[in-house]
Amino acid sequence: MEERFANQRGMTLVEIMIAVAIIGVGLTALAQVIPLAAYGIHEGSHLSTATFLANQRLEQMRNARWEDGTLPCGAGAAMDQLGVSATTTAAPISSCAGGAVTFPDENPVVAPYDGYSRTARVISCGVGAGCNGIVDDDLRQVTVTVTYRPMTGIGISPAGTNKATTVSMYVAKR
Repeated sequence: MEERFANQRGMTLVEIMIAVAIIGVGLTALAQVIPLAAYGIHEGSHLSTATFLANQRLEQMRNARWEDGTLPCGAGAAMDQLGVSATTTAAPISSCAGGAVTFPDENPVVAPYDGYSRTARVISCGVGAGCNGIVDDDLRQVTVTVTYRPMTGIGISPAGTNKATTVSMYVAKR
């Protein structure tokens, strides 16, 4: 038994250098992948949060009262807490609330979402060509857009470079 162990020498310097080179190449490749993984995680997190914020506002708008009444605004009158946007860049305004903005733009959204901004637009489907070919006075198209500053593979994107998430649905008069 002793003869078998007596002739072992260990590793030579050349073998150690080859092992170090192989490990070095592996670590270099791993160091290049880590920033891309961080980018993917960061972008996924931002996109999920933006979608959550858009759906949250969409749900608030879906629950806003918009119903028929016998009189135009007032006691026993029509109720319009949803409103309509005068243009594609204007927040919705209610005709029954003295021209008040029903869902104002949020730039930024309240903490902890202050890295995001949110806009809501409401288009009446009874005007012009309607909404995607649907012409109906008792239908409105609601669109919510949430924007944020994305991360790139090498860090945060330059100022003024925003990414947007948009959700849309139709709301009918009740």
